[in-house]
Amino acid sequence: MFNRIILIGNLTRDPEIRYTPSGVAVATVPIAVNSRYRQGEEMREETLFIDAVVFGKQAETCTQYLNKGRTVLVEGRLRERRWEYEGQKKSKFEVIASNIRFLSKRESAEPHDNEQMPPDEYTDLEPF
Repeated sequence: MFNRIILIGNLTRDPEIRYTPSGVAVATVPIAVNSRYRQGEEMREETLFIDAVVFGKQAETCTQYLNKGRTVLVEGRLRERRWEYEGQKKSKFEVIASNIRFLSKRESAEPHDNEQMPPDEYTDLEPF
């Protein structure tokens, strides 16, 4: 079997970081991915909201450099999480990210006076 996904989207809010009991950083990076398609004569657009889950140093880097509205490329595998809440079964798809590339909408690649430039790409494997 093969489970690989690549998405480009914009962050819907700032990444949230937490730590496992063993001290491994885990960040949730929520993104919105827009798709356009033609239905008859009409162009339609739909938006997919999905969370990317990032581990280790990459999680810390994402939390440091990314914020709401920023464009990213996320590469990883798709996972379905299932749980029960108040007697109802729930599920959610998320991307376990192996690579997040920070993309910019800006024409200029030059940082502002106090702004640090993030790395172009940062890869970190899942710690377990």
